[in-house]
Amino acid sequence: VQLQASGGGLVQAGGSLRLSCAVSGRPFSSYTVGWFRQAPGKERDFLAAILWSGGITYYANSVKGRFAITRDDAKNTVYLQMNSLKPEDTAVYYCAADTWSQVVVRTTPNYWGQGTQVTVSS
Repeated sequence: VQLQASGGGLVQAGGSLRLSCAVSGRPFSSYTVGWFRQAPGKERDFLAAILWSGGITYYANSVKGRFAITRDDAKNTVYLQMNSLKPEDTAVYYCAADTWSQVVVRTTPNYWGQGTQVTVSS
């Protein structure tokens, strides 16, 4: 399983960004892709996840209503649409994959992509 995140950048507060996670390989059932972020000096936080088969989604309360996770089967890509961005959303964003339990319940997926930096200016 390989994942590659992209789409980060610099945006003003109130703006939007869409992150992409290109995925290769879906070797197990309940395959789930999630987005996480880590700000300097802080722990990594779970943001959102999508179950590939069926498209069930789950969000952390901190981003519910502002962020949306979707997938494109044809492109094997998962997206994170981020709206109404705030300076506190500044972080390195990662996509990761594993079973639903590992991603959503334990928030410790075993497969990670490289991070993409998101910076929100005030």
